[in-house]
Amino acid sequence: HSPFAASKDPSLEKDDSFLLPLRRYGLFQKQLHLLEEVENGFDQFTRSYQTFGVNRQASGGLLFKEWAPGAEALFLTGDFNGWDNFSHPYTKKEFGKWELYLPPQEDRSPAVPHLSKLKVVVHTKNRERLYRNSPWAKYVTKNDTSVVYDWVHWDPLQPYLHIHPRPKKPRSLRIYESHVGIASPEGKIASYTNFTVNVLPRIKDLGYNCIQLMAVMEHAYYASFGYQVTSFFAASSRYGTPDELKKLIDEAHRLGILVLLDVVHSHASKNTEDGLSRFDGTDSCFFHEGPRGEHSLWGSRLFNYSSWEVRRFLLSNLRWWMEEYRFDGFRFDGVTSMLYHHHGVGSFSGDYSEYFGLHVDEESVVYLMVANHILHSLYPDCITIAEDVSGMPGLCRRLAEGGCGFDYRLAMAIPDKWIQILKEYKDEDWNIGNIVYTLTNRRYGEKCISYAESHDQALVGDKTLAFWLMDKEMYTNMSTFIPMTAVIDRGIQLHKMIRLLTHGLGGEGYLNFMGNEFGHPEWLDFPRKGNNESYHYARRQYNLVDTDHLRYRQLYAFDREMNHTEDKYGWLASPPAYITAKHEGDKVIIFERASVVFIFNFHPSQSYSSYRVAVEMPGKYKIKLDSDAVQYGGHGRLDHSTEFFTEAVPFNGRPHSMLVSTVQYTFATAPALAVRFTHPVQRPPQQPTLAMRP
Repeated sequence: HSPFAASKDPSLEKDDSFLLPLRRYGLFQKQLHLLEEVENGFDQFTRSYQTFGVNRQASGGLLFKEWAPGAEALFLTGDFNGWDNFSHPYTKKEFGKWELYLPPQEDRSPAVPHLSKLKVVVHTKNRERLYRNSPWAKYVTKNDTSVVYDWVHWDPLQPYLHIHPRPKKPRSLRIYESHVGIASPEGKIASYTNFTVNVLPRIKDLGYNCIQLMAVMEHAYYASFGYQVTSFFAASSRYGTPDELKKLIDEAHRLGILVLLDVVHSHASKNTEDGLSRFDGTDSCFFHEGPRGEHSLWGSRLFNYSSWEVRRFLLSNLRWWMEEYRFDGFRFDGVTSMLYHHHGVGSFSGDYSEYFGLHVDEESVVYLMVANHILHSLYPDCITIAEDVSGMPGLCRRLAEGGCGFDYRLAMAIPDKWIQILKEYKDEDWNIGNIVYTLTNRRYGEKCISYAESHDQALVGDKTLAFWLMDKEMYTNMSTFIPMTAVIDRGIQLHKMIRLLTHGLGGEGYLNFMGNEFGHPEWLDFPRKGNNESYHYARRQYNLVDTDHLRYRQLYAFDREMNHTEDKYGWLASPPAYITAKHEGDKVIIFERASVVFIFNFHPSQSYSSYRVAVEMPGKYKIKLDSDAVQYGGHGRLDHSTEFFTEAVPFNGRPHSMLVSTVQYTFATAPALAVRFTHPVQRPPQQPTLAMRP
């Protein structure tokens, strides 16, 4: 059924905003038609990395090609010609393009050897001479004494070849958000190889089936967390070589783990010497001129998505990461900034006029539509995730429905809600209804990635959930050799409950930032002048979970079991949960999803015996995941051999119900349960009960 058929209703046609998705779809189709007409389709258009930058030809020669419409002349200089600024001029072509061919040497080896440094010398119409890296540079490095990255020709004789095929798209997406550089307890920048050898096995063990790799696209400023990109086609050299990144991804595929790239097409670094800004000496190359080309809060440049060559550059960039490195998809950063001329500055009320008006940047929206169409056409199992805080309707709907074509969006309100609760409310004042509302407030048919915390919540100025819960006691009281204090007990139990509730109720996928699964303490802060260039907070202390007597192991074990339980029963791939209880006085949340009943008791001091739980399916239920289990830092007060039998007693909108016992968390226990329906049987004469501690 066409979503646009409803526009025949005269009452709807009075609202012009209703027609805007139709208009966007028309603009999208026009873009595809132009690509077909001008470029013979998007296949070759998105392979422009094979013709731009530098590429070795069949003859052994090298073809250099750039787009610099505002330049007066271009020259190539570097190690190969003794840094002569004039000996190798480019030839001007149509539409602002420039080309240079270097024939092979007598022995048929390339004129520019592998790992040679290069620069494009740009002569501007204002008689400036600028030294630039190619926007298409595939590898850039810098010396320890320099702040500027140099273009390095990457052309190994024996490049790494992927062995293992891409895994199939999983039914449930469980994402381990990762940063290669901080993936070590050591106070230094960690490597691709370290991640491959030491972190991938942990991710596999934990039950995550997807990695989201951050800060891979080269960024000159390490403390930008990878969001001020300077070289879009270059994998960051601070972690190692391109081949080492390829090996990382190949090994992940061997383990059955997908790898998504955190791609930044929403803006670019302002850097000129090693970035895109003013590449040809003008303000408008790649970006909008004037204020429209500047992001005032981020201090970065904004792409001109209406430019044919900018679309070539960005769409080819997506294809490059998919083809060359064999990523499995993308998490698109800063989508909210792209969608609106105001870049999302300010709050959204949810009124539909905010999503369908003149403040929406149609050029950006259509770019995202084209990008999703191309990616999903070429790679049917490709996954795309939108980082959008505004709630743009249709963002994760099919293009034919007027949507933008993303597979998932991030449920960004959920982590903010948990931080707000821990900062501002006493345990007894938690608003259970508001928690449930936040976790379920998403449009039906638009899949969301839920998460209790990501890298955003851990950055300097904030703290991890574990640190909000336990703070300084994490330094002294996490040992199993001493009794749990009240603070540690509360923190460990709520840490597990918050994560399981978010996992089960919050979306159709789940995300965890590396280390937070075991309650990583403190916060994230990259080396910078303000902290004396310290790496102390720019690391993940996996040594904590490797120490047998520390309680971090218990949180790690719970996270692992939570993921493996989901893998078995598949609640993330199931329809939204049916909530049967959200009791403010009892502080209890109960819901059903994928034939699993989730029971949470958030009351700080009250346990309940014979608590009636509504269920759809009659029969026998058994405990499958219990946060009070001893191995997860609980107190082991529930008998897992107990079988719960339903009664034909309608309750809370369900035809059947059963009696269970739950326990409070403060000082003694963790109350989160997942009980699994096994098979319909006749209820025995006696209802099993559990003896609960006071």
